[in-house]
Amino acid sequence: MRTEQDLLGQIKLSDRAYYGIHTARAIQNFSITGIPMHEELVSALIIVKKAAAMTNKSIGALQKDVADAIVAACNEILAGELRDQFIVDCMQGGAGTSANMNANEVLANRAIEILGGQKGDYHLVHPLDHVNLHQSTNDVFPTAVRIAAIRLLKPVSDCFADLQTALQEKEEEFSTVLKMGRTQLQDAVPVTLGKEFGAWAQAISRDRWRLYKSEERLRQVNIGGTAVGTGLNAPKAYIFTMIERLRELTGIGLARAEYMMDPTQNCDVFVEVSGLLKTAAVNLTKIANDLRLLSSGPRTGLGELSLPPLQAGSSMMPGKVNPVMAEAVNQAAYQIMADDMAVTLAASAGQLELNAFLPLIAKNLLEMLSLYKNILPLFIGRCIKGIGANEARCRKELDQSFAFITALSPYIGYDKATQAASLCRDTGRTVREIILERGWMDEKKLDELLRPERLTAPLSIKTEEIL
Repeated sequence: MRTEQDLLGQIKLSDRAYYGIHTARAIQNFSITGIPMHEELVSALIIVKKAAAMTNKSIGALQKDVADAIVAACNEILAGELRDQFIVDCMQGGAGTSANMNANEVLANRAIEILGGQKGDYHLVHPLDHVNLHQSTNDVFPTAVRIAAIRLLKPVSDCFADLQTALQEKEEEFSTVLKMGRTQLQDAVPVTLGKEFGAWAQAISRDRWRLYKSEERLRQVNIGGTAVGTGLNAPKAYIFTMIERLRELTGIGLARAEYMMDPTQNCDVFVEVSGLLKTAAVNLTKIANDLRLLSSGPRTGLGELSLPPLQAGSSMMPGKVNPVMAEAVNQAAYQIMADDMAVTLAASAGQLELNAFLPLIAKNLLEMLSLYKNILPLFIGRCIKGIGANEARCRKELDQSFAFITALSPYIGYDKATQAASLCRDTGRTVREIILERGWMDEKKLDELLRPERLTAPLSIKTEEIL
């Protein structure tokens, strides 16, 4: 055991612990969710610390051996080591101070070991005087959140591109499958199954583009602004060199905020990105709901689609298979919508020069991105790509409907079309049978007008053909 001390007193720590007294107090104070910081946030914090050590070394503010030891410790953690030492709860008071302290202490103690010392010998490497040199939680944590979000946004944007492609492939595959289109859940006019998939693909393409562009909103960081964005205690050489180091280490086109008090206290950028993620969740929910509805039954529902069977659907009803992947997408989307509300409330609750609720923003924003990163490949691979069309059922339902009447009304007139609809309803006969029986159109002309490409496209007839 070793003993560490702060202004509140002493705490005994295990010799195996790389974290220190500040982290230990955070564990005692914030046993809230049981969920640690997001792994991308940990990585982003370590990248910021590595950049700071390199920068402070280059401007002569940190001794070479100390800086090199800190950088070596950063590299180990970025390679996956010591991740179990980042144990503060993702939901914490202090605007991220506990997260920053956790990083400072783990890096300091590992750097001490690299220099041949024992954990807790802060004369060699101090968590605050060395690892946190020229920094504040209030510029480190917001910068790390932005880096973490950007690093997750790219794969999420790629996933949406993959989903768009998968939907467009189905659009082409089902381009000739004629079926009933429905408005307000009532029979409307004929459409092709391909066009339904095409409409979904269009919605996803907008989400893809919005998310791709949203990275730009996150690139401005306040590193070097220290406590409130004024740059107190940070040399100009550090401030300007730091952003260059971060660009090199992340490969992201980060920019130093011209007015660093702005990103230090204002979180509207996170709300904007969160809102776009929520918008995408709305589209995903619509698609998943439509898929569940179109595949319902399969015998007594719509049954126009067949979703891939993934697992038994009931512990007591043999043979039942449920649309579980679409249901999983729904649940992920609902969670994302809820996360967006948390981000909105937390961002609006900032006061004066700082937002104390940035840990909640980080937790929910990164959770939203992780949910997308996880659920979208499953949705594509285990649902969309394996969807089949029940073409015979689609055609049967269409033939038994009144849908053709709307398409024929320009040729036979509204009154006759209404009469035909009434006869179909009363007799159970098809539109085709009624039209031919009444002699309102010959069979050749009727067949021409009821071709799928004519039924699902704008009117293209000669003026003299219209009554």
